[in-house]
Amino acid sequence: MATQASYHPQTTRYDMQREKLAAYFDGTARKAWIDLTSDVKVSGIRATVRAGRDAMRAQLLDWLPEDLRRTNLLDAGCGTGSLSVEAACRGAVVTAIDVAGGLVDIARERAPSYLGHGRIDWRVGDMLDPTLGEFHHIVAMDSLIHYTAADIVDTLTALSQRCHGSILFTFAPYTPLLGAMNNLGKVFPRSDRSPAIIPVSEDNLRQRLSALKGWDIGRSGRISSGFYKSHAMELVKR
Repeated sequence: MATQASYHPQTTRYDMQREKLAAYFDGTARKAWIDLTSDVKVSGIRATVRAGRDAMRAQLLDWLPEDLRRTNLLDAGCGTGSLSVEAACRGAVVTAIDVAGGLVDIARERAPSYLGHGRIDWRVGDMLDPTLGEFHHIVAMDSLIHYTAADIVDTLTALSQRCHGSILFTFAPYTPLLGAMNNLGKVFPRSDRSPAIIPVSEDNLRQRLSALKGWDIGRSGRISSGFYKSHAMELVKR
């Protein structure tokens, strides 16, 4: 498993969860994730998840400038690379990073050879690595859904130090149904479970983000498609 060292003074909950995610997506989930992000036939439930992810990706791309030439963009948790490719085709210089090396390998294989004015630098490692540089825009689509509200804000705070334009991210919105599903998952043996998606209260998250100096909350939008429920939020540099 190719992961980079922690960029924190000591091991944190973020570090521990990142390592769990790397092991999961490079292991048991790799084949399912490859199928989900392709056009092969999948089950009805996974088809709703695929449709939801497509809609979310379209929403996030719509929040970015149409012309991304001369723009540096970080795809934080790029997975198999669909968002990175679309941003690059609009002219962006994309740094696409994920902890799961197997998914990044697939992203490299799928990426078209010609991206117009754009280009993509595929990386395996930690999206908080300061050596990645600075960016006009950062997108974290469904890469923070396994973290608590406090950890999400800590991660966004770290990312904000290297961003000069906007940060787009998603979280799992708390609903009674998602809360019940999350609690039900905890009764199964750990070996039978994927890393838990942690439902987060939008109001709680907004309150915490209001303390992020130099940034305002911009657009907000929720996508619900069968088993896929995700909420996007935009942070804009003042």
